Amino acid sequence: MNRFVALSAVLALSLTACGGSGKKDAAPPATLNPSTPSAAPTTPAGPVTRTDTELTGALLQLTDLPSGFSLDKSEDDGSKPFSAPTSRCKPLVKYLNASKAPGSKATASRTFTGGQEGPYIDYGLDSLGTADEVRDLRESYAKAVDDCPKVTLKTAGSGNTSMKVEAITAPAYGTKPFAFQLTGTSGPKRGLEYAAVVTGVGDVILSVGVLAGQGGELDPATEAAVTKARQVLKPA
Repeated sequence: MNRFVALSAVLALSLTACGGSGKKDAAPPATLNPSTPSAAPTTPAGPVTRTDTELTGALLQLTDLPSGFSLDKSEDDGSKPFSAPTSRCKPLVKYLNASKAPGSKATASRTFTGGQEGPYIDYGLDSLGTADEVRDLRESYAKAVDDCPKVTLKTAGSGNTSMKVEAITAPAYGTKPFAFQLTGTSGPKRGLEYAAVVTGVGDVILSVGVLAGQGGELDPATEAAVTKARQVLKPA
């Protein structure tokens, strides 16, 4: 399943799996194991062309995660669960409901779960061709978050949840990382948290999302993902 940043489909599917309690009882994962750092990359002559298969090979695998995780095989049902009452939030809602990065030329993603109640950790890679395109999209996404204080999440069979939107300190990996958090403030998923980071790896924008975590997963998950992507993709 192809997603970008907020990974809306897996979020909706995971919320259904979590039920209505919003509990976060799963133990936090141990430190993820980054792959061996890569050699110095070569400089491309122009826009980089990548394939879905190449990006898939640059994603973390189950063996890269601590014991207790399994591969989540949920599929995208094409729904668009996010909405907002104000026009200022339209850009963010568009990003949250996207199935891949705007302008993406190749994409891959993989989701892992630590149990029925989480945490769920999702990794995504989208090739945009150049590092400049990655930078521009990251900046546009950050502005969309800054402009929108809350969004509404509709979960099938559970009704609507109002979610606070706020920027948070990003893990310091990749190029110009940016992170944000959605927190349920009212409705059936009140108290549920979803944190995500987007960062650059050359011509590829990398996203990591953590649903129903304990608060310590995003940093090691991002470090491991960036290290693996650099090793395999060897960006300039």
